[in-house]
Amino acid sequence: MTDASGKQASGAHDKVAVVIVAAGRGARAGQADGPKQYQRIGGRAVIARVLDIFLAHPRIGEIVVAIHAEDHELFNQAVGAHADRVTAIAGGATRQESVRLGLQALRTHAPEKVLIHDAARPFVDAELIDRTIAAIGEREGALPALPVADTLKRESAGGVVSETVSRSGLHAAQTPQGFPFAAIMTMHEEAYHRGRADFTDDAAIAEWMQMPVKIVAGSPDNVKLTWARDIAMADQRLSGERFRFPDIRTGNGYDVHAFEPGDHVTLCGVAIPHQKKLSGHSDADVGLHALTDALLATCGAGDIGTHFPPSDPQWKGAASRLFVEYAAKLVRERGGRIANADITLICEAPRVGPHREAMTAALSQMLAISADRISVKATTNEKLGFVGREEGIAAIATASVVFPGEVPQ
Repeated sequence: MTDASGKQASGAHDKVAVVIVAAGRGARAGQADGPKQYQRIGGRAVIARVLDIFLAHPRIGEIVVAIHAEDHELFNQAVGAHADRVTAIAGGATRQESVRLGLQALRTHAPEKVLIHDAARPFVDAELIDRTIAAIGEREGALPALPVADTLKRESAGGVVSETVSRSGLHAAQTPQGFPFAAIMTMHEEAYHRGRADFTDDAAIAEWMQMPVKIVAGSPDNVKLTWARDIAMADQRLSGERFRFPDIRTGNGYDVHAFEPGDHVTLCGVAIPHQKKLSGHSDADVGLHALTDALLATCGAGDIGTHFPPSDPQWKGAASRLFVEYAAKLVRERGGRIANADITLICEAPRVGPHREAMTAALSQMLAISADRISVKATTNEKLGFVGREEGIAAIATASVVFPGEVPQ
């Protein structure tokens, strides 16, 4: 960036450029969902999460992303608005070639320092970037690394252990690796002209050209996503960290039926001997009618009268379990899972307690959920009102249903 006089603007020259290598096919991670850098973890593409970190860092200036020649549309879709803030170029057939092409794209910006990072490391953090930048010298590179903790074995040609390798002084290399820009650009060009394409990272090229590379503390979190399992674990980690608003809905239902002459009442699908029965177009099961309304309420599907109008003769004397099973089926068709059902029967008589187990078993069948997710309770009205005068029975029902996705903002 320059001012009106053409001089370098204050602070721009101090910015550190970045090359992000994202041209690989990631065959070991599986291609069912595309290259690993475009697969989603925690709801976003891996490459987008990498760019989040670098774009937010105050020391970072120009960013070049080396992608596969066929991935420009995929890249733009994955990173969204980030696409306008970085330069995407076509990478090469190898990581080494992609880095060289990325460095070439930075030549016109002439940064003093450059970081080279693998797109498959989405857990890089600002502290690691700071440590790496601070260790870059005028003639010295910087390599974040962790001491090797595992015992190392060398395999013989026959597939058996030939020796134990001392892990003293051994480190596992990470990225971003940092270098003085002009020096690492020259080294990559020299390797290219000499036909050397076998370097697995940029520190190896620096070693070949006898540039000192200082080791700085890496981060255990800065893992490289290599296998499909790595991506699944990264997604699980980020999904757990993200505050979620699961779509749990609660519906309430209320119903009341008057007594009339009879010899039994039907409550929650169970016939109970009694000197009266409940009056209604169907079997007048007040508990199941309230539950039907509660279930329908969880998906905004109206009430029991909407689906089973009492004016329709086909429902005369019908078993109310049909209504509950219909409502449960409607909930499931919309992706819902019934978490629990709670019914309170309000009556002076008959006694509900002796029949509670049978009611729970009947409801478990109707709802296709386990008995421990069902509650049937009874209470009196303390001799007050129509219930207290034993003129009828009332019921209150509550249903909780979990639907896919999250509650929208």
